Amino acid sequence: MPPAVLAGRVALVTASTRGIGLAIARRLAQDGARVMVSSRKQAGVDEAVGQLRAEGLEVSGAVCHAGQRADLEALVDETLRRHGAIDIVVSNAAVNPYAGSTVDCPEEAWDKIFQVNVKAAFLLAKLVVPHMRRAGGGSIVLVGSAGGYTPMAAIGPYCVSKTALLGLTKVLAHELAAHNIRVNCLAPGVIRTRFSAALWQHEGPRRRLEHNVAMGRLGEPHECAGAVSFLCSQDASYITGETVVVGGGWPCRL
Repeated sequence: MPPAVLAGRVALVTASTRGIGLAIARRLAQDGARVMVSSRKQAGVDEAVGQLRAEGLEVSGAVCHAGQRADLEALVDETLRRHGAIDIVVSNAAVNPYAGSTVDCPEEAWDKIFQVNVKAAFLLAKLVVPHMRRAGGGSIVLVGSAGGYTPMAAIGPYCVSKTALLGLTKVLAHELAAHNIRVNCLAPGVIRTRFSAALWQHEGPRRRLEHNVAMGRLGEPHECAGAVSFLCSQDASYITGETVVVGGGWPCRL
């Protein structure tokens, strides 16, 4: 049996009690990492931790509203208290409280989207980088979206926030390379999760989406997880500032 590629590493994953986040947490733990999962609600944290531990995986959990700096600080502190290090960070938290024309988006919805989808990723990096520097390096993965390249109907503000993460990935990778901290981005296409259900739960919209995907189908959460584990492993030791699109051939250009 091959050695676990992330053995001895500690990973923190935000918004990781269901969907893509849960799949990423599971895969990192399967590959040997000790994983801290988090979510806004204690019940969700308890359920995810119980499920993963029942699979024999080494995980712990904490409540965290990623849009609140105090919660992010508490999450980082708790991870360090329990595990003594943070080697891997996956910033997965995102919201989309608005659907419709971008110019009609209420200001409060715009602010919430950027608070959670962009600012929280920046704050999380700001909080963990000092610890990674002292440890001699680390890996950060920001979860963006294929919508950051190719806008999707009715979710323009969300897509703009994900385009911002592509830029944040490039900037942080350049600034942190000297400290052996790699920063990359995962850009999922349309993945079958509760979060994206409005895009695919009805047959007409789903068929239109599938028509734009070379593989002719939507993705599943576990299909995103392996790419993140790879980006955090030594196999990706010379990769930073890159975005990996997991979209079944969704057209992505910037």
